Amino acid sequence: MSVMERRPARTRRSFTDEFKRDAVAMVLDEGYRIVEVAERLGVGEGTLGNWVRQARTDRGERAGLTTSEKAELAELRRENARLRMERDLLKRATAFWVKESGQ
Repeated sequence: MSVMERRPARTRRSFTDEFKRDAVAMVLDEGYRIVEVAERLGVGEGTLGNWVRQARTDRGERAGLTTSEKAELAELRRENARLRMERDLLKRATAFWVKESGQ
């Protein structure tokens, strides 16, 4: 492939929670292999494998963070970043105020 011949960019597909649940159920509850379900549904094996791995974690069959724990962790990280930003702003404002009031 030459420099002038570029492949079109792949767009990221999104799937509904119901679709994911049904796909995972085919693997975990009905006993199909990930490869079979992925091919049948037109989903990447790695993608389906990730869904199955997370479902096993959510069911307690596997160690790791559950979906709700991941969501809580993400929210706490956002809040932590906001609080750090506010703290730094207050530090700068206080330093400016002290500098200005001292003159």
